[in-house]
Amino acid sequence: MKPWIKKTLIGIFGASVLAGGLSACSHSRHGWGANASADDMAKFRVKMIDRVAGKLELNDDQKKRLGTVADTFQAQRAGMFEPGKAPRAELKTMIAGAKFDRSRAQTLVTEKATLVQNKSPEMIAAVADFYDSLTPVQQQKVRDFMEQRGGWGHRG
Repeated sequence: MKPWIKKTLIGIFGASVLAGGLSACSHSRHGWGANASADDMAKFRVKMIDRVAGKLELNDDQKKRLGTVADTFQAQRAGMFEPGKAPRAELKTMIAGAKFDRSRAQTLVTEKATLVQNKSPEMIAAVADFYDSLTPVQQQKVRDFMEQRGGWGHRG
Protein backbone atom coordinates (compact mmCIF):
# COMPACT_ATOMS: atom_id res chain seq x y z
CA MET A 1 0.00 0.00 0.00
CA LYS A 2 1.32 3.42 -0.89
CA PRO A 3 2.32 5.64 2.06
CA TRP A 4 -0.07 8.46 1.16
CA ILE A 5 -3.03 6.05 1.02
CA LYS A 6 -2.06 4.56 4.36
CA LYS A 7 -1.76 8.02 5.95
CA THR A 8 -5.10 9.09 4.46
CA LEU A 9 -6.87 5.98 5.77
CA ILE A 10 -5.35 6.40 9.23
CA GLY A 11 -6.39 10.07 9.23
CA ILE A 12 -9.96 9.23 8.19
CA PHE A 13 -10.15 6.45 10.79
CA GLY A 14 -8.83 8.76 13.50
CA ALA A 15 -11.25 11.53 12.55
CA SER A 16 -14.20 9.11 12.55
CA VAL A 17 -13.24 7.76 15.99
CA LEU A 18 -12.95 11.32 17.30
CA ALA A 19 -16.28 12.34 15.75
CA GLY A 20 -17.97 9.23 17.12
CA GLY A 21 -16.57 9.85 20.58
CA LEU A 22 -17.68 13.47 20.57
CA SER A 23 -21.16 12.62 19.33
CA ALA A 24 -21.52 9.90 21.97
CA CYS A 25 -20.57 12.36 24.69
CA SER A 26 -22.84 15.10 23.42
CA HIS A 27 -26.19 13.35 23.65
CA SER A 28 -29.05 15.01 25.47
CA ARG A 29 -30.39 13.47 28.64
CA HIS A 30 -33.88 14.88 28.13
CA GLY A 31 -34.11 16.99 31.23
CA TRP A 32 -32.24 14.77 33.67
CA GLY A 33 -28.69 14.89 34.90
CA ALA A 34 -26.60 17.88 33.94
CA ASN A 35 -29.36 19.21 31.65
CA ALA A 36 -32.07 19.21 34.32
CA SER A 37 -33.84 22.42 35.20
CA ALA A 38 -34.65 23.32 38.80
CA ASP A 39 -38.25 22.23 38.18
CA ASP A 40 -37.12 18.87 36.77
CA MET A 41 -34.85 18.30 39.74
CA ALA A 42 -37.66 19.15 42.18
CA LYS A 43 -39.95 16.65 40.45
CA PHE A 44 -37.23 14.01 40.53
CA ARG A 45 -36.59 14.70 44.23
CA VAL A 46 -40.27 14.21 45.11
CA LYS A 47 -40.47 11.06 42.98
CA MET A 48 -37.30 9.63 44.53
CA ILE A 49 -38.42 10.34 48.10
CA ASP A 50 -41.87 8.86 47.46
CA ARG A 51 -40.38 5.75 45.90
CA VAL A 52 -37.87 5.16 48.69
CA ALA A 53 -40.50 5.95 51.32
CA GLY A 54 -42.82 3.38 49.79
CA LYS A 55 -40.21 0.64 49.57
CA LEU A 56 -38.85 1.22 53.09
CA GLU A 57 -42.18 2.23 54.68
CA LEU A 58 -40.69 5.43 56.09
CA ASN A 59 -42.39 7.55 58.74
CA ASP A 60 -42.58 11.36 58.50
CA ASP A 61 -39.32 11.94 60.42
CA GLN A 62 -37.46 9.50 58.19
CA LYS A 63 -38.91 11.15 55.06
CA LYS A 64 -37.68 14.50 56.36
CA ARG A 65 -34.19 13.07 56.90
CA LEU A 66 -34.24 11.55 53.42
CA GLY A 67 -35.21 14.98 52.08
CA THR A 68 -32.18 16.42 53.86
CA VAL A 69 -29.99 13.80 52.15
CA ALA A 70 -31.48 14.76 48.77
CA ASP A 71 -30.98 18.48 49.44
CA THR A 72 -27.38 17.93 50.52
CA PHE A 73 -26.59 15.90 47.41
CA GLN A 74 -28.30 18.53 45.23
CA ALA A 75 -26.20 21.28 46.82
CA GLN A 76 -23.06 19.23 46.12
CA ARG A 77 -24.16 18.69 42.53
CA ALA A 78 -24.91 22.38 42.06
CA GLY A 79 -21.36 23.18 43.14
CA MET A 80 -19.91 20.69 40.69
CA PHE A 81 -21.89 22.09 37.75
CA GLU A 82 -21.76 25.81 38.33
CA PRO A 83 -24.22 27.84 36.27
CA GLY A 84 -22.45 29.88 33.65
CA LYS A 85 -19.48 27.51 33.59
CA ALA A 86 -20.15 24.90 30.95
CA PRO A 87 -17.84 21.87 31.34
CA ARG A 88 -17.67 21.61 27.58
CA ALA A 89 -16.51 25.21 27.24
CA GLU A 90 -13.84 24.62 29.86
CA LEU A 91 -12.62 21.56 27.97
CA LYS A 92 -12.58 23.56 24.74
CA THR A 93 -10.30 26.14 26.35
CA MET A 94 -7.96 23.36 27.46
CA ILE A 95 -7.62 21.98 23.94
CA ALA A 96 -7.69 25.32 22.09
CA GLY A 97 -3.93 25.58 21.72
CA ALA A 98 -1.33 23.33 20.16
CA LYS A 99 -0.88 21.57 23.51
CA PHE A 100 -3.35 20.45 26.14
CA ASP A 101 -3.53 22.99 28.99
CA ARG A 102 -2.41 20.70 31.80
CA SER A 103 -2.24 23.43 34.42
CA ARG A 104 -5.86 24.49 33.75
CA ALA A 105 -6.98 20.85 33.88
CA GLN A 106 -5.16 20.33 37.18
CA THR A 107 -6.66 23.54 38.58
CA LEU A 108 -10.14 22.34 37.60
CA VAL A 109 -9.58 18.94 39.22
CA THR A 110 -8.23 20.60 42.37
CA GLU A 111 -11.25 22.93 42.55
CA LYS A 112 -13.71 20.04 42.23
CA ALA A 113 -11.80 17.84 44.69
CA THR A 114 -11.68 20.68 47.23
CA LEU A 115 -15.41 21.20 46.83
CA VAL A 116 -16.10 17.50 47.43
CA GLN A 117 -13.75 17.45 50.41
CA ASN A 118 -15.34 20.55 51.97
CA LYS A 119 -18.91 19.32 51.47
CA SER A 120 -18.32 15.68 52.41
CA PRO A 121 -18.84 16.11 56.19
CA GLU A 122 -22.33 17.50 55.53
CA MET A 123 -23.12 14.69 53.13
CA ILE A 124 -21.83 12.02 55.49
CA ALA A 125 -23.80 13.51 58.39
CA ALA A 126 -27.03 13.65 56.35
CA VAL A 127 -26.70 10.06 55.15
CA ALA A 128 -25.69 8.84 58.62
CA ASP A 129 -28.62 10.64 60.28
CA PHE A 130 -31.03 9.09 57.79
CA TYR A 131 -29.58 5.59 58.05
CA ASP A 132 -29.38 5.71 61.84
CA SER A 133 -33.07 6.72 61.99
CA LEU A 134 -34.10 3.53 60.18
CA THR A 135 -35.37 0.52 62.07
CA PRO A 136 -33.28 -2.68 61.88
CA VAL A 137 -35.78 -4.12 59.38
CA GLN A 138 -35.49 -1.02 57.17
CA GLN A 139 -31.69 -1.10 57.44
CA GLN A 140 -31.75 -4.73 56.29
CA LYS A 141 -33.92 -3.75 53.32
CA VAL A 142 -31.32 -1.13 52.38
CA ARG A 143 -28.52 -3.71 52.63
CA ASP A 144 -30.55 -6.20 50.57
CA PHE A 145 -31.26 -3.53 47.97
CA MET A 146 -27.55 -2.75 47.72
CA GLU A 147 -26.78 -6.45 47.22
CA GLN A 148 -29.40 -6.83 44.47
CA ARG A 149 -28.30 -3.87 42.44
CA GLY A 150 -25.64 -4.46 39.84
CA GLY A 151 -23.38 -1.53 39.38
CA TRP A 152 -23.73 1.47 37.21
CA GLY A 153 -26.62 1.01 34.83
CA HIS A 154 -27.77 -2.17 36.62
CA ARG A 155 -25.60 -4.38 34.42
CA GLY A 156 -23.50 -6.17 36.99
